[in-house]
Amino acid sequence: MPTRLPWHQIDTVLLDMDGTLIDLHFDNHLWQQLVPERYAEQHGLPLAEARARIDAHYHAVNGTLNWYCVDYWSQTLGLDIRALKQEILEKIQWRPHAIPFLAELRAAGKKLVLFTNAHPASLSVKDTRLGLGEHLDQLVSTHELGWSKESQHCWQALAQRLAFDPARTLFVDDSERILRAAADYGIGFQLAIQNPDSRQPEQQITAFPAIRDYAELLPLAV
Repeated sequence: MPTRLPWHQIDTVLLDMDGTLIDLHFDNHLWQQLVPERYAEQHGLPLAEARARIDAHYHAVNGTLNWYCVDYWSQTLGLDIRALKQEILEKIQWRPHAIPFLAELRAAGKKLVLFTNAHPASLSVKDTRLGLGEHLDQLVSTHELGWSKESQHCWQALAQRLAFDPARTLFVDDSERILRAAADYGIGFQLAIQNPDSRQPEQQITAFPAIRDYAELLPLAV
């Protein structure tokens, strides 16, 4: 049975990118495997020590725009993050049934907006690889707004950028913290992704409706 949402009450669908439309395996492999390996090689460190140093950097900026900024990490770690991404492009993959889901939403007349914390350089790489813009009406990076989605300032800035009614908007994301920020702003409907990384165990979502596969939402039954 498909998951039921009150589609007649939803005009706009905001969709996160990494872990929501795209398999998070690419990013997890990049940041948890490839970056520590190259950092260890560059500094002549055991891998465990390299991971510890990088994790300290990650922790210091978690939830801020710097956390998502390619330029910040290239400078902080002394690595060419853009070049590292190019080495593993084949890992950039749609989540199952994402394209049919977007097609049905578009056919139903919903406004489709990609709303991501990803740096514009990361967004560009994935758009080039998958053709994201072909399936969505607009692509918005929070770096254009000056705040990450964790901040209410970001949602206020988005409302100035886009014409949408928060109460008639669905937001889909793989982060419970970000979904909470959306709800606090007044976004009417939230949907979580339980398995953002196809190679990792599912996360436990307790505060919001959650799915594993967009097939659970099809057909939309609008």
